[in-house]
Amino acid sequence: MPNPVIEVEKLVKKYGERVAVNEVSFSVQEGEIFGLLGPNGAGKTTTISILATLLPPDGGKVIIGGYDLAREANKIKPLIGFVPQELALYPTLSAWDNLAFFGRIYGLRGNALKERIATALDMVGLRERAGDAVRTFSGGMKRRLNIAASLLHRPRILFLDEPTVGVDPQSRNFIFEHIERLKAEGMTIIYTTHYMEEAERLCDRVAIMDEGRILALDTPKGLIGLLGGGVIYVGIATEAIEMLLPAVRSLPHVRSASYQGGRLKVETSAARPALLELIELCNARDVPILSLEVLEPNLESVFLHLTGKRLRD
Repeated sequence: MPNPVIEVEKLVKKYGERVAVNEVSFSVQEGEIFGLLGPNGAGKTTTISILATLLPPDGGKVIIGGYDLAREANKIKPLIGFVPQELALYPTLSAWDNLAFFGRIYGLRGNALKERIATALDMVGLRERAGDAVRTFSGGMKRRLNIAASLLHRPRILFLDEPTVGVDPQSRNFIFEHIERLKAEGMTIIYTTHYMEEAERLCDRVAIMDEGRILALDTPKGLIGLLGGGVIYVGIATEAIEMLLPAVRSLPHVRSASYQGGRLKVETSAARPALLELIELCNARDVPILSLEVLEPNLESVFLHLTGKRLRD
């Protein structure tokens, strides 16, 4: 495997007594879209802000493009672009003037700056609105302009923090297509989201985060494979558990079964036949089913399986 372009080892960030990032470790390969998936407050934004040199870590080691974040942040900054969750635009300025402002921060001047602005506006489909004040833009257009600003200096690595929050479906698809085009051109992208369908569509690998920790890291397909054929939660009376649990474990399509939070948690090799077996067993033993939930294999179900919580909780 080639050397990673980003290496994170036991990264820690604290706010007083609260540990926002708790010994997080991962690596990202050149040209990869790497996802951080988790609910709000999981530590995704803090992690990506540290990597983008915006926050100092309290522990751990980060190497980006061969440079040590602690000692060589100034060498890392030209390599990266950052699209924050909060819009970083001046509403009274035009799209062109916003990009000109950010371009000058990157050290661009004259014709080179004009060419980069025109290219960036073309990439995000806003060339025809270049002279319009940003306050007249929709939420999706503002998000796209935010992305354009991060690309002016042609970064090697792009950090995207929840780039589709609050945008309409058309703009969301436009952003997806643009990200996929950047990947095809060889850009490395780190993408945070709490939308599992985004992670499944875009990411080569995904780290599932919760409460400052990485709980699992693999390809979307590999993570979904953790569920096998799915998980079934069955609510039954507490007094029936001891009698029913051994029989449930012996069913042909059941991999394991346990009692958690007032429900049977049944991990299956195939959810639908296992469900039929469970219903037949409960009927045969005269055990009423009080509730029933079937988790088909996807990243949302994996997160619930790992944490007991839903991504949007």
